[in-house]
Amino acid sequence: MLRAVGIVSEYNPFHNGHRYQLQQAKLRTGADVTVAIMSGNWLQRGEPAIFDKWQRAAVALKNDIDIVIELPFFSAVQPSHIFAAGAVQIAAGLQCNWLSFGAENPDMDYQKLIDNQPKRDGHFKQFDRPYASIFQDYLFNKTGIRLSEPNDVLAFGYANANFNLGSPLQLVPIKRNSVAHNDNHLSGGSIASASAIRKALISGVGDVTQTVPAETLRLTETQPPITWDDFWPMLRFELVETPITELHRIYQMTEGIDYRLKSCAIKATTFKEFLQLVKTKRYTYTRIQRLCTYVMVHAYNDDMLVKPNYLRLLGFTSQGRAYLSQIKKSLSMPLLTKINEDVVDQYIQLDFKAGMLFQMIDQPSQDFYKHPVIVKN
Repeated sequence: MLRAVGIVSEYNPFHNGHRYQLQQAKLRTGADVTVAIMSGNWLQRGEPAIFDKWQRAAVALKNDIDIVIELPFFSAVQPSHIFAAGAVQIAAGLQCNWLSFGAENPDMDYQKLIDNQPKRDGHFKQFDRPYASIFQDYLFNKTGIRLSEPNDVLAFGYANANFNLGSPLQLVPIKRNSVAHNDNHLSGGSIASASAIRKALISGVGDVTQTVPAETLRLTETQPPITWDDFWPMLRFELVETPITELHRIYQMTEGIDYRLKSCAIKATTFKEFLQLVKTKRYTYTRIQRLCTYVMVHAYNDDMLVKPNYLRLLGFTSQGRAYLSQIKKSLSMPLLTKINEDVVDQYIQLDFKAGMLFQMIDQPSQDFYKHPVIVKN
């Protein structure tokens, strides 16, 4: 029987640090198959991926990933605890034995954090302050453990979600190699953060050759990176023209921020200027960007507060095909490989709208007429 390790990913873009994590995950678990649960065209921090989901999936499949499953929009573009919960549910649904992830402090006592988190306190379900700040301060006061690094926050999210599901996955945290998650500078070595690599690609300043595999490098040489600037005209139109009553219905649109978004959209001429005008201590850049993404796809509470109920297959290798054949009869969720109007209506409305935004800036079709990427190994 083949056994699988799940990796929650954005691969924005796939770099040498990701390849190191995969190697370590396979070494520590002895897994036969690697499954990437990968965000689609819009990411957790409310940003467009610099390359579309098919391009990123193809690169991953040529670099030790055997199966790529899309993390649905309603899980992918969310605060970390909801993001983590959706990813864990998909990993469990795919019958992975392990879930491996990068962490700044992999020896952290996750169970102590789980046991001391706030219970039934509505304050922690509000979005009128940065969620992470409220939650981290509470846990630190209770446990003495500081959740301050991005990957440690996600690691706790995975551990908590796995615990809530009855612990179907064995967790395998792996210490991040050399650089911090948000390090924005290329160090000259073979490992750099995705943030630093994106900054170099978008600005055109810096050489990423040593930090990414050949497939990523070829992609960067043929495809210009996608950024929020590409979507600014569409976003500005939506914010200016949409009535306040409609904006107020958008997911997480609270505390009058809809008025602020509309006012700043009228004044700003670039997306960067718009973010600077909207930003306050209460409204972080990440929250603003996620709200803008929700506005673009018209995401409402009923669309976003749901659990994964399908598995969208983006690609597989020969080993991945063998694993899918092994588990397909016992899957609790449908495995989607071909997209038509009925599938869009029943399952992937938000993913489809998110993909259509990419198509509107001269990108290929993201859903209709697309088949999983197949890589023979």
